[in-house]
Amino acid sequence: MTATRMHLALAALMGLAGVALLAAAAHVTGTANVQTAGQMLLFHASVVIGATAARKGGHLQDMLARIALSAMILGAALFAADLSRRGFANEALFPRAAPIGGWFMLGGWLGLAVAAVTARRN
Repeated sequence: MTATRMHLALAALMGLAGVALLAAAAHVTGTANVQTAGQMLLFHASVVIGATAARKGGHLQDMLARIALSAMILGAALFAADLSRRGFANEALFPRAAPIGGWFMLGGWLGLAVAAVTARRN
C-alpha cells in the first residue's frame, strides 16, 4: 500500500471515529472529553486528506509531508484514545498519553509548514 492510500484510508477511519465519538458524546452526559476527542479526529482527518492532495500535487516536499502526516495521524489517534478512555472509563490510556499525542499533532503541523516552504514545484 502506498503512503497516499494509507494516509487517505487512515483519514477516513479518523473521520468515522470522530463522527461516532461526537454521536456518543451527544447521548451520554459528562463526556466533554469524548466530544473533544471526536472534534480532534474530524479536524485532523480533513487536514490529512487536504495535505495528501497537496503533496501529490507537488505543493509539499514529499518525504517531509509524509512524515508530518504520519505524526499528525498518530498524534490525533493517541490524543483521542486517551480523552475517550477518560470520558468513558474515567481513567487514562497511559500516563501523559494526551500530551504526547498533542506534541505529535503540533509536530505534524510544523512539519507541514516546513514541507510547504521547501517544496519544489514540478
